Amino acid sequence: MRSLRMAISFLTVLPVAPGGSVVSMASARAYFPLVGLGLGGILAGLDLAAREVLPPMVVGTLLVIALVVLTRAIHIEGFLDACDGLFGGFTRERRLEILRDSHVGAFAVVGGASLLMLKWSLLVGLPGGDERTYLLILFPCLSRFGMLATMAAFPYAREQGMGTVFQAGRGWWQIGLGLTTAMVASVLLIGGAGAILLGAALLVSLMFGRWVTGLLGGMTGDTYGAVDEVAEVTVLILGIILFEVASELFQSPLS
Repeated sequence: MRSLRMAISFLTVLPVAPGGSVVSMASARAYFPLVGLGLGGILAGLDLAAREVLPPMVVGTLLVIALVVLTRAIHIEGFLDACDGLFGGFTRERRLEILRDSHVGAFAVVGGASLLMLKWSLLVGLPGGDERTYLLILFPCLSRFGMLATMAAFPYAREQGMGTVFQAGRGWWQIGLGLTTAMVASVLLIGGAGAILLGAALLVSLMFGRWVTGLLGGMTGDTYGAVDEVAEVTVLILGIILFEVASELFQSPLS
């Protein structure tokens, strides 16, 4: 279970397994969806407790903050850097150079503010009842499977960098385990709608990864974080749409 502990340590604030070898870090990719499921469970528990005493807008704010804190802002930081790098440069070399720069530019500020506002509005607008809880549990799981899929599908753009530790020693068993985790969680929680959300998260992640690879020649650690953020928003948007459509058509929760 060393790889699972490495995944928890890398993706969350929990100091479960500091350090580790390159091989264990590569194998840890397989457990990204499972760690996401745990994060979703924490969010759902917080939501259930907070909704009893706080208005929806405050609850949505708390959920956004909780997700940022629980993940050490690692994914949103990658999203900010990706905004600057992908939109601020006109050549592959310049984009990669900007991605290494620790300073925050205008694209990062605008992109980050837009992302946080969109995510907050989606969390505030989630339907009530069990559907809300299930979607809160599921969306971090599916977004992290999307990140895992891009790690497998596209090359790494640099010879050295944070993301290289997830490339050495990679194997298809990691994708298989991650897919199984995401699929089982999706179907058990919300049935056929879960499979649709999983497919959407995978498709959007691969499309985004293909676009990034066209600009950079591959992925980077920052763009992996951006994949996660984009997939999270995708699952939330589509989840709300599916539940609203189901409510209108059948006047009952999706099952």
